[in-house]
Amino acid sequence: MGEWKGVPMLLILLILSITHVTTTNAIASKLNRFVPQDNYLLNCGASAAMKLDDGRAFRSDPDSVSFLSTPTDIKIAAKTSLAAASPLSPLYLAARVFSEISTYSFLISQPGRHWIRLYFSPIPDSQYNLTTATFSVSTHNMVLLHDFSFIANPPNPVVREYLVLAQGDNLKIIFTPKKNSMAFINAIEVVSAPPSLIPNTTTRLGPQDQFDISNNALQVVYRLNMGGALVTSFNDTLGRTWLPDAPFLKLEATAEAAWVPPGTIKYPDDNTITPLIAPASIYSTAQQMASTNTTNARFNITWQMVAEPGFRYLIRLHFSDIVSKALNSLFFNVYVNGMMGVANLDLSSLTMGLAVAYYKDLIVESSSIINSTLVVQVGLGTTDSGDPNAILNGLEIMKISNEASSLDGLFSPQTSSQVGKRTLTGIAIALAVTAALAVVICFRRSRKPAWQKTNSFHSWFLPLNSSHSSFMSSCSKLSRNRFGSTRTKSGFSSVFASSAYGLGRYFTFVEIQKATKNFEEKGVLGVGGFGKVYLGSTEDGTKLAIKRGNPSSDQGMNEFLTEIQMLSKLRHRHLVSLIGCCDENKEMILVYEFMSNGPLRDHLYGDTNIKPLSWKQRLEVCIGAAKAQIRPDSLEMFAEAADKCLADYGVDRPSMGDVLWKLEFALQLQQKGDDVHGTSDGVPMKSLEVSNMDGMEKSGNAIPS
Repeated sequence: MGEWKGVPMLLILLILSITHVTTTNAIASKLNRFVPQDNYLLNCGASAAMKLDDGRAFRSDPDSVSFLSTPTDIKIAAKTSLAAASPLSPLYLAARVFSEISTYSFLISQPGRHWIRLYFSPIPDSQYNLTTATFSVSTHNMVLLHDFSFIANPPNPVVREYLVLAQGDNLKIIFTPKKNSMAFINAIEVVSAPPSLIPNTTTRLGPQDQFDISNNALQVVYRLNMGGALVTSFNDTLGRTWLPDAPFLKLEATAEAAWVPPGTIKYPDDNTITPLIAPASIYSTAQQMASTNTTNARFNITWQMVAEPGFRYLIRLHFSDIVSKALNSLFFNVYVNGMMGVANLDLSSLTMGLAVAYYKDLIVESSSIINSTLVVQVGLGTTDSGDPNAILNGLEIMKISNEASSLDGLFSPQTSSQVGKRTLTGIAIALAVTAALAVVICFRRSRKPAWQKTNSFHSWFLPLNSSHSSFMSSCSKLSRNRFGSTRTKSGFSSVFASSAYGLGRYFTFVEIQKATKNFEEKGVLGVGGFGKVYLGSTEDGTKLAIKRGNPSSDQGMNEFLTEIQMLSKLRHRHLVSLIGCCDENKEMILVYEFMSNGPLRDHLYGDTNIKPLSWKQRLEVCIGAAKAQIRPDSLEMFAEAADKCLADYGVDRPSMGDVLWKLEFALQLQQKGDDVHGTSDGVPMKSLEVSNMDGMEKSGNAIPS
């Protein structure tokens, strides 16, 4: 024992426990091992089969060639000296390279969800520079990757993991190189997933209704082991990898790891939860609230992850009460992006025991993704009983495919060229007319507001800061009352349920009453689904539009949330500006600048006091707009957004967040083209000149009359 001198006893016990963890999990995995009916493991480009330490065997390229259809036969492998010194998995030491569209086809014997895992690492090669490869990957009905390439230098290996729905007897994985580029793949997994792994419906955050994901594909973005070490496929019968959560903790001092032997973990007798949901090594560790040596320790443990806007996410939270000494002593809240996910979670009443596995699924709407961030928090509940603690054992975050049947942007599996020129031209002119009319109507924006003339603000008439927009932080009191913890704490003052992005102006209800003369009825400007809009004014006479919602309406709350998110993100001279909000006394009130010239529809259709634009004026607007230089991909992106908005049924139409994301992306595409007049990255610009109309008509793409 001489060599152990000076080593902390805790570290010795931890080292000694590693063998116990492995043995326990090995035994458990044999008893609960899932045997997939479809199990295709390919080591692409490799001359020999490869058996990993978890027992899985990957076929060699010669044994996999029957699955591949490609016009080229390009295989590369790492040099012997590089392979011997490489710390990477052997799966990354060979690759198949495609200069043209190539397809892997797999016979499916069990329809349902299947894992697709794709392994990428650019192997150095004298002939093929894989670091410059740009390509897309899709199934016959789902985009998995669009224009994927390596941007890190040096490039790190990448694994993309998906759960797709295989409905027929064949599953295709299609690799499409970008023009003048190539595609490649090191290894592929296509494996049946347990039918009970992903439910058909689950609870949606916010409305708290059931959302159907039975026909959606999923991409696993994060899989974290809270308070524990790396868990690899060796200890997970489904071949999953769980990363330590430490890099994602916003403030490590708020959390304290807890651990029990994995053999302590129990699963429900009714098999509603089994080790297939998550292995015991996940439920046997947790992060709990750190001790602050105070009698009033009130704070949240916060994890922060990057998320892609425009997508919904499935959040799976894993729990097992390994910290309590008795039942009914742990009550805590769970928040996602500042919104209440689970209030006063009582694991004892759900599991009827301690150290029993439990999980909760939640769906986060795309409109709730602010600043490309997902924030998960646990903190004390509102009940005063029980121990002051909160825990989380594991976390999985999965991106849900969007309306374009894509997991990477808004690119559908079918080529976007299927959108006809006639449709695109009509939509382009409609867009141009709308934009130009907005210019006419909003010409007043060129005048300086009253506060600029006086070089001062009224004490409560402050502009909304749009640099870091967030509904949860735009009204600090709203965040605390409805979506976050009301408690305070010592020592960790920066961590609350509401992410402190620092936004906006909160109005008191008294100020709103004064501005609207106590909501005088003769000051009503209009009435909508959200509520009434009142004319208001500041002490210096600056006019405001004040929208008062119905606080008892769930639909009103959703509109309230969406409108703040959308308008606080956008700042444009043709859009009404959101100034702030108020939620005092359970009110939902939004404050805007007042648009004195009225809405666009009044100038299109006329009003009692407004003469509609003449046909000549409308034609002049169209002709001027038709001379614009438009990138085809930007126009097609806008066409996709417009087409979705015109769906017959509301359930088929996108959310405002989805529409906003598409329009922002279309703008980014157009801005690329503006860098070099007429072309961008080899993509020609479309000029919708009036002189080209005859040609369009001759080709059968006439503009509708």
